[in-house]
Amino acid sequence: MRARQLEVFIAVMRAGTVTAAARMLNISQPALSQILLHTEDELGFTLFERVKGRLRPTPEALELFADAERLSAGLDGLRRKTTDLRLGRTGLVRVAASPPPAMAILPRAFTAFRAQHPNILLRSHSAPIAAIVDMLRAGDASLGVALDDRLPPDIEAEVIGSVGFACLLPAGHPLQRKTELTLADLVGEELISYRGNTRPADELAHAARAQGVALSPSLEIDVSISAVGFVQAGLGIGLVDALLPWQKFSGLSVRPLAAGPEFPIALLMSRARALSRADEIMRDEIRTACSDLLGEHRAKV
Repeated sequence: MRARQLEVFIAVMRAGTVTAAARMLNISQPALSQILLHTEDELGFTLFERVKGRLRPTPEALELFADAERLSAGLDGLRRKTTDLRLGRTGLVRVAASPPPAMAILPRAFTAFRAQHPNILLRSHSAPIAAIVDMLRAGDASLGVALDDRLPPDIEAEVIGSVGFACLLPAGHPLQRKTELTLADLVGEELISYRGNTRPADELAHAARAQGVALSPSLEIDVSISAVGFVQAGLGIGLVDALLPWQKFSGLSVRPLAAGPEFPIALLMSRARALSRADEIMRDEIRTACSDLLGEHRAKV
């Protein structure tokens, strides 16, 4: 199956009709149908059954689809690499990170890296962990940093530290009188915290059960940085990671969560892709930046 045939096959699998697939690829319907028929002739078996204007994948097509998507991702990565080479970007380091490490760890790592390698292009992506995994697989990022080490087997997760939680209090809140807070202190408060089925939410739920405390956020968030505006507006107490420099935001007070859970800071890499020398140097700078940052956090406690 050649590259264009692969592209057409994947488009039809995703779209379900010739019309939609042709629109996705910006080609005519007759041209797409011809490529598809020629592909089936070369393969010697049918990929789709024609049923009431839709294309139903055959068992053979379903079996091929996962491998086809992996091949397509590899081709996309190759196209991007050739574009970078054509534009003279032979030295390129791409890092994808969830927002807390992207804001707290990467600036330190990039500063140290740039001081020694000023001519290498740096590219940063801030994304949720599912997108980071996709970028690592596709070659859109060589390294990832996230607050979770529960990853698929094709992604290597090296735990380089751990971080606890912080409580963000709106101005004038009575709990400001305390230097630190516990989960028990938060019972009955309006909480702004992570949505369910995320690593931070799971850790908080487990700790609450262990301490006999019932916690239920009244406002759920996907990323911790989004809590700032809600806390400043007086909508509740933010219960978020302690990694970000929360003290720099006006209109709120920060208190550490005592006896609370911690979750990992993980450095992520694809097991299927080798790192360049520049990637390896950046990996070391990320490790150092994380260690230094956590050391400063411990010194303040």
